[in-house]
Amino acid sequence: MNGQTRAERMRMPLAIDVITATAEQHGVCVRPFTMEVGDLDTGELRHVAVPCGSTIESVCGPCARKARALRITQCREGWHLNEEPDFTPEPPSDDHRALLTLRADLVAAYRDANGGEADELRDEIRSVDDELRALGMRGRLPSPDIETKTTPKRSTKRRQDAPNLPRRQVENRTLGREFAGRFRPSMFVTLTCDSYGRVRDDGTPVDASTYDYRRAARDAVHFASLIDRWWQNLRRCVGWDVQYFATVEPQKRVAPHLHAAIRGSIPHDVLRQVTAATYLQIWWPAHDELVYDGDHLPVWDGERFVDPDTRVQVTTWAEALEAVEEPAHVATFGRQVHSKGILGGSEDAGRHIGYLTKYLTKSLGEVVEANTDRQRRHHDRLHAELAVTPCSPRCAVWLLYGIEPLGANSKTTPGHCKGRAHRRTTLGLPGRRVLVSRKWSGKTLADHRADRRAFVLQALADIGIEKPTEEPRRLVWHKVQPGDPHVPPRAHLLMHAIAERIRWRAEYDRALLAAGESPPDLSATPPQVA
Repeated sequence: MNGQTRAERMRMPLAIDVITATAEQHGVCVRPFTMEVGDLDTGELRHVAVPCGSTIESVCGPCARKARALRITQCREGWHLNEEPDFTPEPPSDDHRALLTLRADLVAAYRDANGGEADELRDEIRSVDDELRALGMRGRLPSPDIETKTTPKRSTKRRQDAPNLPRRQVENRTLGREFAGRFRPSMFVTLTCDSYGRVRDDGTPVDASTYDYRRAARDAVHFASLIDRWWQNLRRCVGWDVQYFATVEPQKRVAPHLHAAIRGSIPHDVLRQVTAATYLQIWWPAHDELVYDGDHLPVWDGERFVDPDTRVQVTTWAEALEAVEEPAHVATFGRQVHSKGILGGSEDAGRHIGYLTKYLTKSLGEVVEANTDRQRRHHDRLHAELAVTPCSPRCAVWLLYGIEPLGANSKTTPGHCKGRAHRRTTLGLPGRRVLVSRKWSGKTLADHRADRRAFVLQALADIGIEKPTEEPRRLVWHKVQPGDPHVPPRAHLLMHAIAERIRWRAEYDRALLAAGESPPDLSATPPQVA
């Protein structure tokens, strides 16, 4: 371009940036991956851009916003139900019983067989299992091999320092109590971790030398299990099958806390009593003092991990667990319990749904930012403690304490575990950001997505636009190999997706206008959805 300096030209947006911004405006995934789709009937091969499905807005805004919208729908549909969802299982069919009879005969023959015959029978058993699941069966089938449990028994007697709770027979219902013949309020509850020391307004400890980073790290690692125990205790205490939609987020001090929408009304005092009485005992070997560190680490001798100096085999997980006499850690909640009753369909309900799903499109680093040196030191200190905190019986960190974890092999690196709990970007936050009970709405995210698609297809069909449906069985999907010269460039895929989305939007707007509704606002700054 004549008359422009190099600096002026460099400030112009790149073509790919313009395409990406346009894709975001029209709700198209900005980082799709390519799949090769083959039609078995026609032999046609084509490349399809598949959305990445990211839930983080900084990675892919359109996909993250769609995922959040589905979660909002899921939360709203299950929170204030007035009728019990029907989960009555269908009776087994004749085909189910016939296949299970065949499986029983195969298992009996497998246990009497040897060598190659046993391998063939195992393959047949596996194929029968696949047929049973294809018929529509859920649950686990017993293994052909006789399994023996070696886990030592632990006392289930409640701790003396924990208050007792009433235990009722849990009724087979998920709805709460109805008031005045027409009101059925639900609850919004917030639970936090215990205190580990005084903190400032920015979440950093007042005195880092007395702040209990070890307990903070262990509570974060076991927070998901502690939540499961809380739901168990709550159901036993109130006497009905409490259902929930919950999200786990970090506080400023980087300790995880829980926001939960609970269907039905529960007294505030009961929620506080259940929280105070809930604890989780971790019956693991003691891991307070490091045995190995730095370059002095156990080595693999071909069969087991051994001491680098004496070549003596390190303690196995089973041996270490057998010697446990007291729990290695006891996790509890903090004293602060916030609970609130909310009526369905109210403005308050919409506001709390928005609050529940507010941070689902953000990563941990975006929710809790380390803007100051003091915050960064706090995060580094917690990460250092998480690096030496085992996250599971298979965690390679156990080797630092002289214990060989379950499933250890030559590829196991002592002290290095790929688990989410040890990452600097998560700081122990549980992997599941959204926790939904099985009887919440009776639908999975895939079901909600299918409902949305069916609604749109029906709206289009009402004005004479029929979308062809493809038979999945005649389509074969393959991953595209890196460097495949036939794969169209990413910019071409995005441009095609943008044009397709514009056409779809125009058709849907026609359907809305025909139904007497106004098309939605698609401005660059849409209003926030509650």
